[in-house]
Amino acid sequence: MIVTFGEVMLRLAPPGFERFLQSPQFVATFGGGEANVAVAVSGFGLPARYITVLPDKNAITDSFIGEMRRFGVDASCIVRGKGRFGIYFVEPGANQRGSKVLYDREGSSIALAKPGAIDWDKALDGGTWFHVTGITPAISASAADLAIESVKAARAKGLKVSCDLNYRKNLWKWGKQPNEVMAELFKYVDVGIANEEDCQMALGIKVDVDVHSGKLDHDQYRKLTDKVINDYPNLSVLSVTLRESISASHNGWAACLNNGKEFLLSRRYDITHIVDRVGGGDCFAGGLIYGLNALPTHQDALEFAVAASCLKHSIPGDFNRFTAEEVQGLIKGGGSGRVQR
Repeated sequence: MIVTFGEVMLRLAPPGFERFLQSPQFVATFGGGEANVAVAVSGFGLPARYITVLPDKNAITDSFIGEMRRFGVDASCIVRGKGRFGIYFVEPGANQRGSKVLYDREGSSIALAKPGAIDWDKALDGGTWFHVTGITPAISASAADLAIESVKAARAKGLKVSCDLNYRKNLWKWGKQPNEVMAELFKYVDVGIANEEDCQMALGIKVDVDVHSGKLDHDQYRKLTDKVINDYPNLSVLSVTLRESISASHNGWAACLNNGKEFLLSRRYDITHIVDRVGGGDCFAGGLIYGLNALPTHQDALEFAVAASCLKHSIPGDFNRFTAEEVQGLIKGGGSGRVQR
């Protein structure tokens, strides 16, 4: 059982590629890094459970729990408490206009939750893998304490722990710097997931990698991952995504993986007509977790994660909607986009 923990929000987006309120309407779905990972893992065929804290006696909470069940995700350990259901607005970018995200999550249930709010012994029962991100600790001081409590509990119960650093500069407002919190949390992590900016901003690890140039120097990524693994000997695997941002609609997409013995590079995908990149990194994380649990080698796991995320760029919304078989079809060369009949 793959268990994930974090905040989910109501996602409000204008239709198509419109700007905010260009039409007087929003398309409402759900999204949140750890929920996205649970949905992806379940879609690939592994059992998944999602843990969070949501407002009690709330119709949106009920709707979200129903949505998790529809995707085959166990929602039985979701805790209901005080606070509100967080919201985020996303304006999908196109061509040279970048995507825009606005958060409205202050005072959310998980932001108010404190250590002890979740019965971890019950929530982690039957779990083999536990996944968190750097988003939850960024929400509030109490959420950071709860996130650190969660990874300690998971390690104590013998679960393998993964963490996607997911640095969000617009969230770290409550006092501490990201590296003060994430350096502590990362001590309990077996499998790290990040991009180059995450490593530098969330962990304070500096290597000469330009996150805005759109050009990738693989030697610098080897140095970056070597340094992180050297600083965190608890890590067995660190995977870093390699995104070349040519425009909002056109990205090069690949990833690397360092397991302390070898430095692996994936195939590169040229994604020329991005529909929605939000949730793409979470689909990568879900694909990597699936691959490390179900596939024979680290190279296979890396290729699966990159291909899964590549496909996610083709559909709107946070959630992955591809099966493991469809991802394997892309890996085997079926990326022509021809009609299948």
